[in-house]
Amino acid sequence: MSPALGLVTIGQAPRADLRPDAEPLLGGVRMVEHGALDDDRFDDPETRRLVGPAPGEPPLVSRLRDGGSVLLGHDALLPRMERAVARAERDGATATLLLCTGHFPAVRATRPLLYAEPLVQRAAAAIVGADPVGVVCPHPDQAADVTRRWQDALPGGVVRAAAADPYAPEERALAEVATAAERLAAAGSRWLVLDCIGYTERMRRAATEAAGRPTLLARAIAVRLAAEVAAAG
Repeated sequence: MSPALGLVTIGQAPRADLRPDAEPLLGGVRMVEHGALDDDRFDDPETRRLVGPAPGEPPLVSRLRDGGSVLLGHDALLPRMERAVARAERDGATATLLLCTGHFPAVRATRPLLYAEPLVQRAAAAIVGADPVGVVCPHPDQAADVTRRWQDALPGGVVRAAAADPYAPEERALAEVATAAERLAAAGSRWLVLDCIGYTERMRRAATEAAGRPTLLARAIAVRLAAEVAAAG
């Protein structure tokens, strides 16, 4: 059997929005999808409350199976993420990627477990040097936290952030990404980063065309590097 990469989303799997972009990057590695919220039902407002962010906590944003989105908190997600990772390993994953560019505490695993945030940030640091960087994030309430975390990762240059919802209806999402990219470029950013697994290749093209700046896509960087680890295992 070919090597398998576990793709664990903080929302629900399968991620129909991710597969078309991810599959060409896998190089023969199988994809095994699981979600932290696969066993949760979101027609109940109480469920949304239980998994939501604590007061004052920068929210995480992810996609549900029906195409909608949900705001999430770290504490409620951690045990759900560990169960999803265990399911991916039972399905044969030789390595697992956590599909979120937010910061997570340690998640238990028995095989290599990769976090999208450091993969993306360290790759970007190697590429952009001291150039100013504009980071696009999903929610306005994340902007200050995203700016701080990216500034820590890129100490040599100025970091700015702007929000655009990747889970909005597609044409609106494309327009929001283009607007955010234009704002960041006008403020002096020489590189752009679409810092959410929800941003697509089509959104990358919209950002690049609108802003005239090279644009790094978090999902592409994370999946490419994680597939290499899965193949090695």
